[in-house]
Amino acid sequence: MQKGFKRNFDPIEILNSSQVEQIHSGTLHVLEDVGFKFDSQKALKVLEKRGCKVDHDTRIAKIPPYIVEECIASTPSSFMVQARDKDKSVRFGANTLYFMNSAGARYSDVKTGKVTMPTIQQNNEAVIVSDALDSVNVFPSYTPYFELEGVPPVMSCPVSCAQRMRYSTKPSRGAQPTDTFIWETKLAQAAGAQLLGCVEGAAPLSLSEDACNAAFYYLDAGFPIYIASGSIMGGSHPITVAGASVSHNAELLAIVVLLQSVSPGCGIIANNFVTAMNMATGDLNFGTAAVALHQMAYNQVWHSLYKIPVNNTGSAFSNSKKIDYQVAAEKLPLALCSALSGANMIVLHGGVTGELAYNPVLAVIDDDVANSIGRIVEGFEVSEGTIGLDVIAKVGSSGTFLSAPETRRLWKDEDFMPKIYDKTSYQEWWEGDKKTVIEKAEDRMQEILASHKPEPLTGDQENEVQKILDEATGYYKEKGLI
Repeated sequence: MQKGFKRNFDPIEILNSSQVEQIHSGTLHVLEDVGFKFDSQKALKVLEKRGCKVDHDTRIAKIPPYIVEECIASTPSSFMVQARDKDKSVRFGANTLYFMNSAGARYSDVKTGKVTMPTIQQNNEAVIVSDALDSVNVFPSYTPYFELEGVPPVMSCPVSCAQRMRYSTKPSRGAQPTDTFIWETKLAQAAGAQLLGCVEGAAPLSLSEDACNAAFYYLDAGFPIYIASGSIMGGSHPITVAGASVSHNAELLAIVVLLQSVSPGCGIIANNFVTAMNMATGDLNFGTAAVALHQMAYNQVWHSLYKIPVNNTGSAFSNSKKIDYQVAAEKLPLALCSALSGANMIVLHGGVTGELAYNPVLAVIDDDVANSIGRIVEGFEVSEGTIGLDVIAKVGSSGTFLSAPETRRLWKDEDFMPKIYDKTSYQEWWEGDKKTVIEKAEDRMQEILASHKPEPLTGDQENEVQKILDEATGYYKEKGLI
């Protein structure tokens, strides 16, 4: 099992107990009085049987507070996701922090920022790079690219899933649009793995038929579920952090109620991906203080009150058009706030230009970012050995700790030394190759591609994967989608 990072101190809490209760009670009020729209008669029947008040014409279910709280209580505080390589499996929950790879619609050129359609080879190389990065623990669906040259749009998710099975042994999340969950489930099973099944709401306060069908299918396969609802403060959510917190909570808890009513005790990780809107332009505002505060409040409620594992996606993207200082300035504060406030997983590596683009070079740089954050959440040991009163006494007021054996023994444990950041002196840099962090990351990427060989599928597995892709192609052709 992948180790991840252990948070060795209590998560930061930005809400007092009264504020937590206000958000929770407001959430219960929305679900009971406003209700939630499920575009699936099958889902509505499940909820009606559970005790919800269902209007089949409007497809709105009003959920009593006691049902919400019963379903929160039946959701486990931790669960396992089995990877193709059992040593790469992960257990979500408690104070363990993992990182998920980011994604983008297309490939972003490092030098120019130009966005182009990625080839299958570029896709596969990006998967191999992230498979080699220790801090990438999980892949999302449609990663690293939403679109692939020569692949029909309706087949992008199944093909992407197949390539992750072929070129990585780490866990992966499934997708839900246009029945893709059928093929992704079969692909994972053919490779001997589980998926994190994706069930994503459509803000405000609704769940599409595709998402409901995916929920039933993934649960029937025995897969844990990744729930989400991509929302915009000022658009599909209220503009305030408090209002958006209540609205977003209601969306996710409605999905929890459906899942726990279908399969009590199923594992769930709840994603927070609430983005602010730039009211001056109407564009999405990535990497802002409002998003960071929303994630911190969300983490506190879900981690401490609900005790349901949480994922944060706010640090996955930046408004910057290139891999530059702005990318770091927008992504790093959000990732660190997430880590310190109780996130169990953070989406980080490789995303640039909103959700428009991705580049594996940035994923290599983000590996150092993730490991630095991981080292921070692990804290430090306070003991006689680490305080070292005897060493302080020996050095006194006129010596140096450089010569102390404890210094040589402990320094690497006390800090994290990055692989890509330039830590040389100015003189060494000036007299050397003068490479930037991007150039060093490009070099490391090429080293990975030359040396890292993910365990391939067996011959039987490969044949089954191709058979499933052919079956999916035929299915979509019959529907007139190819």
